[in-house]
Parts: sequence; structure tokens; C-alpha cells
Amino acid sequence: MYSSPAVQANSEMLIAEVSSVTEYFCSSSFPTPSLIQKEEAKKKEVHIEDNVPAPSPRSNCTLNINPQKETELILYGGEFYNGNKTFVYGDLYRYDVEKKEWKLISSPNSPPPRSAHQAIAWKNYLYIFGGEFTSPNQERFHHYKDCWMLDLKTNQWEQLNLKGSPSPRSGHRMVLYKHKIVIFGGFYDTLREVRYYNDLYVFDLDQYKVSDLGIFITLWQEIKPRPGAMWPSARSGFQFFVYQEEIFLYGGYSKEVSSEKSSEKGVVHSDMWSLDPRTWEWNKVKKSGMPPGPRAGFSMCVQKKRAMLFGGVVDREVEGDVMMSLFLNELYGFQLDNHRWYPLELRKEKSTKDKLKRSSGKNSNREDLIDTINLSESQIAANEKDKNLENLDEAVDMESYMDEVSQQMETNMAVNDRGNAANSSGNSQLIGKKMVQESSWPEIVKPCGRINCCMVVGKDTLYIYGGMMEVKDREITLDDLYSLNLSKLDEWKCIIPGNGAASIQIGDAVAMIKGEGKTLRRKEKRLRIEQIRANLGLSDSQRTPMPGESLKDFYKRTNMYWQMAAHEHTQHTGKELRKDGFDLALVRYRELKPVLDELAVLEAEQKAEEEQGIEISSKTKGKKKAFFPRSSVPRNPALYLPTLYVNGYKVIAPELREQADPGSGETELARN
Repeated sequence: MYSSPAVQANSEMLIAEVSSVTEYFCSSSFPTPSLIQKEEAKKKEVHIEDNVPAPSPRSNCTLNINPQKETELILYGGEFYNGNKTFVYGDLYRYDVEKKEWKLISSPNSPPPRSAHQAIAWKNYLYIFGGEFTSPNQERFHHYKDCWMLDLKTNQWEQLNLKGSPSPRSGHRMVLYKHKIVIFGGFYDTLREVRYYNDLYVFDLDQYKVSDLGIFITLWQEIKPRPGAMWPSARSGFQFFVYQEEIFLYGGYSKEVSSEKSSEKGVVHSDMWSLDPRTWEWNKVKKSGMPPGPRAGFSMCVQKKRAMLFGGVVDREVEGDVMMSLFLNELYGFQLDNHRWYPLELRKEKSTKDKLKRSSGKNSNREDLIDTINLSESQIAANEKDKNLENLDEAVDMESYMDEVSQQMETNMAVNDRGNAANSSGNSQLIGKKMVQESSWPEIVKPCGRINCCMVVGKDTLYIYGGMMEVKDREITLDDLYSLNLSKLDEWKCIIPGNGAASIQIGDAVAMIKGEGKTLRRKEKRLRIEQIRANLGLSDSQRTPMPGESLKDFYKRTNMYWQMAAHEHTQHTGKELRKDGFDLALVRYRELKPVLDELAVLEAEQKAEEEQGIEISSKTKGKKKAFFPRSSVPRNPALYLPTLYVNGYKVIAPELREQADPGSGETELARN
């Protein structure tokens, strides 16, 4: 039978292909079922590295307490900005507080890197939702709307393909109410437009299951407002927390179009709302007690019947067109059962109190002498004669006690100064060291002001990790870890020190300004002094000694503040309350007195320099120098008003002053 050459060629090619396929199937390299199982196992293989170095500095990450082990912290994601590029992380760490060891968990099926996401822990799982990814040059942004589940026993991730999920977003907040995940708010940024949300979604974890076909049938449920119902405005970067049958919302940040509709105005929210998860009705919560001032980028968490607030940033106009970002390190409490705010001040250490009592050598019950610090002549006249005499005796004793405590503090500080002087002398070095060790007050340890840090509570211990602050015009991303025993409230403990660039304390900053001396311009030195005062909370006269004010006079002037602060977390009254208030004032006075003395000298020198400068300038004629913009790439160019920089401080361009507002500076970075 005749066949054309083309047909013969096709037949030969077909025979060759069949032969090669047969050879492949018969070879040992063909993936058998067992080999396929091994390959699939590799895809899910989890690698655990024990006792690794601490995570790199980051902010906008999540930190959760392991529900099965309250001494373990779970850290995921976050971002780091080095002044030029942004790095977004997708790594997972577990930290054992007791062993002080980090573990790095690597799983092939992990979520993509992200920051400004949210995470909650429930039973044996960690759930995360949303967040954002930023390219290193900040030209591209991507917001997520995916939901992931981490098995805390196996360290394996699984993506949950749920229907009806919230739109892509970051800067939202997510809480766990019983067995339900509740999400509110957030923002979506495309550089061309920014949208803020005030929608509410619920996901019931108890109803989460898979059908016979392997399809997830659990849905997100959107809760829409009823006609005429009260509802919080759209925002991001707020705080969301749960107590019994209430979900609280506080603060946040958003932008709104100005009246001219040609620009946007930043809004720092300071309102508070309560959501009933049984009816999904919102109600405004009236502020009572001593609430914190408006701020952005703060963190909050709950311990028993109180919520705690730490940090935040305020953009404040200091002088003319200069806007200064103040990073706060105040700690506030919010009593959840009566909705009252109060400052959480550290209490005086018992060991210090005992030393003072022993050093007096007089009454063993000196605590009773604080009873009548508020005593006045009108109060004495109003009481009965015998009561008057008793109170008067106590008042006299109080005066002597206050004088004694003040003298003891002055002696400690004077000995400290003499010890330092002797320490600088070769002949008296050892004597000086001994005097300082025995007599000086201990150094106060406290986290620096910051935004977007992580804050959790485990076993009545508060943990604060990471975040971001600013030194002059430079953003500093933190990697330190602090703890505070909430039962004692006596001292902060630094578990992991921060990196070198971020570990500058207030005292070091004062010394730095003194050391730089004339290399700083007068205006810059004045701004730095103002920033130190602001970061220490020195603008609050109720918490700050006046120049040259003694401990006794300080407490007499501010006793109502300290007694109110003490009452909120001790519930004491009368004599015990006055004692508690004095203990708080003593700790604050001890913390600030050395720094205040240094600042007083600096400010006196600064005033003398300014007066000398005015005298010289009046004799010199000439044109003022023009300040030119500093060469800089903002973290997100679309989010800032055009600015100038004067010696590293932001200066809003004069023609844009009408657009400037307290929310147009570093508060932008706090919207997550």
C-alpha cells in the first residue's frame, strides 16, 4: 500500500513520541503516589528556629498573647522605614517571656507580607485580616481583604476563602466578642484617592465549617445602620476593645474635604462610642474623670475592669509656622464599669518608703502624718474643739514630715552631685562611687513616646513592643520590649533594650543639647528644649513641679490631682487616699526633679543668648536669610502638605497655612 512521504514522516514522529512517553512512565523519575505525598508534605513543612535574635525594628505589626500559654507572645508582620525605603515583613515570631527566647517560624503556605493588619487569638488559632503592602520606593500600594488562620499547635497557615468579606483595607480594627470576630472602619489608599470606612462586619467562628465538597459555607455578615440610628463617622487608627456586653471605640484619624473643596483636612477624633453586640446599636460615651487629650497613633488593651491607653502623637504649633510632633509616653486608665478616665501613675516602691521611715528615727507610723495635708483654717474652725486640736497636731506633724522627706531627697541629690564630682577626681574615685551607690535615687526606667506600638496584657503584666518615634526630622522605628506589673504599678522593666538610635533618654537629650552648645542655633535649641518639656508632659502643671518648688509645696499645690488619680485604682478614702496621693506625687517629683534642674539652667542660658542676640541684631542691618526646602523623600508623598524645613523641623509653607491643621503632620503616620 502506497503512502506519501509526509504520512510516513508523521508516523515516525508519532512512534518516537509514544516511545519517549513509555520510557518516562517506566523510569524511576516518574512521580509515584508516595513521591507525590512527599512533595505535598514539603509544601506544608514548618521550620522552627529556636533562640534566634530579636526581630528587626518595626511598627504596625500585631502582637498577641497565646490563649493556651499566657507567657508567650506571638508577633506577625509590620514595616520598617529607614528614611529612604520601606520594608514590609511577613515573618512570624513567638517569644517566651519566662525563658526570654525568640522562635522564628517559617511555613511555605504563609500569608504575603503586610502591615497595618489586624490579628486576634481564639482557642488554638490566630486569625488575621487585611493590611497593606508598600513597595520599597512607596510608589505602589496594595490593600488586602484576605483572611488567614494559623494553627498554634502545628504553626501551619491556612487561607479562609470566605464570601461577603469586607473590602480591601488597612488601619481597621478587629476584636473578639465571645466567638465572633467584629471588624470596623479602616481606609483604602490608591494615591489618587483615599477612602475611609465606618462599616461593621461580623464573622461567627462557631459557624465556620466546610461542606462535603470542601467549600467554605460561612459568610461575613455586614451590620448596616438602621434609619436614624447613631453611628460613628468613618475613620482609621482608632482603638477597639471589649468588656462584657459592650464593645468600645475610641479616637481615630480621617481626612475630610475643606470648605473650598480644593484640599483635605486631617481630623484627629477624640470621641468614644459603645456598641451593644446583642442589638448592634451604637451609643456615645460621655467623657468623665480625667481623660487624655486628643492624639493619634495611641494603643490600648484591656485588663479585667479597665482599659489602658499608652502613647500617641500630637502636632503642635510652637512658633510661627513651625509644627512640632510630640510623641507621648503617658499611661491612662479607663474604668470599664463606670466609664471614668484617670492617669495611671507609678506608685512609690515600698523599699523606698521603708528607707524613708527608718531614716526619720521618730514615729514608726509616719503614714498617718499625711492625713491633713489639705487642712485649712476654715476647716479647723468648722470642727469641734477636740477634733480641731487633733487635726492641728496632725497638721504640725505633717509639716515636719514633709520637710523631712524633702530634706532627705535634697540630701540624696546633693550626695549624688558630690559623688559625681569625687568620681571625676582620681584621689576620691572609690569614695564617690560608694556615696552614689548608697544614697542616690534609682534611675527611672520608662518607654519613650511613640506611635503604632503593640500593647497586650498577659498574667496581669502589660507588654509594650516596637512602634515609631521621631528625632528631629528622622523617623526612628523601635524594637524594644517593656513590661509593667499591673498589680503593683511600681516600675517599668525593659526586657529588650531598643536599638542604639532609639534609646536616647530624656536625660541624655538634655546632656546632648548642653554638649552641642553654640553649634546649635538659638531657634533650634529653643525648639529642642520645648520638645523635651512636651515629651515629659511638663506642660501639665498638675503633674509638674514649678522651678525651685519643693516636694512639700508641689504636693500641697497638686494634691487633688494625685488623690483623684489614686482613688481610681485603689478606691481608698480619707487618710489612706491622701497617703496614696502623696506616694504618686513623690514618684513623679523624683522622676522629674533632676531633669527639671538641668532644663532650668539650659533655659536661663537660652534666654541670655536670645537677649544678647536681640541687642546685636538691633545694631546690624541686613536682609533675612531665606530658608530652602530640605532634600527629602516623604514616607508617602501623597499624604503631606508641601513643607519647608528649618534646622530639621517642619515648617508649613506660608501660602498653605490655611490648609494646615493639627492633623497634617506626623499624625498621618498614625492613621494605621
